[in-house]
Amino acid sequence: MKKLLLAVVMVSMGCSGPEAKVEKMSALDRIWIDHLPKTESDTIHVFAAITEEPMGIFQATSTWKGQYELFIYEAHGDTIRAVYPQDKSREELKVSARTCSDVRDMDYCLEIKGASRGPKKYYSRKGWEIDAATSADDVALRGKAIVKQLAAE
Repeated sequence: MKKLLLAVVMVSMGCSGPEAKVEKMSALDRIWIDHLPKTESDTIHVFAAITEEPMGIFQATSTWKGQYELFIYEAHGDTIRAVYPQDKSREELKVSARTCSDVRDMDYCLEIKGASRGPKKYYSRKGWEIDAATSADDVALRGKAIVKQLAAE
């Protein structure tokens, strides 16, 4: 009876239980994807930026096909000033990373404003940190490995 009364009180107060704590975090040194692939040929978008050598990547890839564009950057808080060496264009990206449970099997959310490449929302998991990457090629290979792993799930 006490549990029923507590449930009624919580619902009447508009509370469904303890609120999940949202923590801000760094968008750097982590692999981010826009969605979980449904098949081996499903194209997903990957974003990553490493601090060891300030380079990043926007990548569109499936298990079988992919393309990417690299950028060099300067980070100032939640702002990434990106330069794309291929065409010499520049962008100021506003990034906001946080813990979340918006998408099944994902632990983190990233929103990017000001980017002309890739989608505006990405997701990541625990264990997708980039520890020893020293080049964008390392990141691209790590992203490709994650795509293969996800397609097999």
